[in-house]
Amino acid sequence: MATNTMRAMVIERTGAPSEFVEAAVPYPERVDAEVLVRVMAAGVNRIDSEARAGRGDSGGIPSFPAVLGHDFSGVVVESPYAAHPLRPGDAVYGMAPSPRGAGSYAEFVSVPALNVARKPASLSHVEAAGVPVAALTAWGMTVDVGKAHEGQRMLIHAGAGGVGHLAVQFASYFGAHVIATGSHRNSGWLRELGAAEVVDYCSADFERTVRDVDVVVNLVDDVEVAARSFGVLRPSGMVVHAPAASWPAVSARAVASGVRATGYAVTPDAATLAVIARLLDSGDVRVYIDDVYDLGEAADAHARLEQRHTRGKLVLRVTDE
Repeated sequence: MATNTMRAMVIERTGAPSEFVEAAVPYPERVDAEVLVRVMAAGVNRIDSEARAGRGDSGGIPSFPAVLGHDFSGVVVESPYAAHPLRPGDAVYGMAPSPRGAGSYAEFVSVPALNVARKPASLSHVEAAGVPVAALTAWGMTVDVGKAHEGQRMLIHAGAGGVGHLAVQFASYFGAHVIATGSHRNSGWLRELGAAEVVDYCSADFERTVRDVDVVVNLVDDVEVAARSFGVLRPSGMVVHAPAASWPAVSARAVASGVRATGYAVTPDAATLAVIARLLDSGDVRVYIDDVYDLGEAADAHARLEQRHTRGKLVLRVTDE
C-alpha cells in the first residue's frame, strides 16, 4: 500500500453524534486467521450509537481515538493463506469486532474469517452493508431462539425497523403467523413483508387485540412494552428481548410474573450469513435501505437513527463502487 494510514471516522470520547471527526488512522494489520477487507460501505446500527454515546458495550473500547461500526460490505485484500476460501478480490460482507477492535467506519478493516461470508450477488455493497447485524439479530431471535414454524403465532415489536423488517420476513418464511407493531404509514409495507396482522402502536394498544402468542420478539427499549407483552402470551409462551439496557428490569418483571423470557445478543456467524445471502439472492428476503450517507456524514446518520423513525437501515458509503 502506498501509505500507512487510511481515512476513518473516529471519536475521541463518548458522547453525542457530533463527537465524530474524520481522521487519518493506521491501516489495520491482518493477523492469524483474519481477512483484510477494503470497505465499500458500512451499516449504521443501534449498538454503534449506544457505544458512541457511552452506553451499551462502550466499556470495551480499549483506547481513543476509536473507530466504531460493525457492519461492512467490501472486497478482500488479504486472506489468511493462499488456499483460503475467501480470496483477494472476492466481494464479502460481515461484522467487525467493534468496539474492542477497530470498526467498519473506515476504508479498511481486518476481521476474523468466521465473521465474513460472500456478499449476496444480487445486492450492491451499499445494500449488503445494511444486512449483517440486523439479519443475524433477526435470525437469532426468530429462528434460533424463537423456533419460527408453521402454526406458531409470533408478535414482533418495531417491525419496520432495521432488525424488525428482517425478523418479520424470517418468521413468515418459516411459516409463523406474524403480528407486527408499527406506525400507520408502515402498515401496508409490513404486510408486503409477510406480516399477517399489523397493530398501529400510535392509535391502539396491542394488548387489547392480540392474544395467544407463542413468542414475542421485542426490539423496543422499553420495560413497559415488554411487561405489557406478558399478558398476550400463551401459558408456555416466551419473550425474546434484544435491548441490553432494559433487559435486567425486564428479566426481573418476567420472574415476578412467572413468564419465560430471555435476552439476546447478536453473534457473528459466517455460516448463517451464507444462508441469509441465499435467501436474499433468491428474493425470499429483502433488505430495505432507508437512506445512504457518505462516511464523513456519520454524525448525521447517527442523529437520524436516534430519532427512532427509520424504515429499514441506514448505511454509510465509504468508497465508490
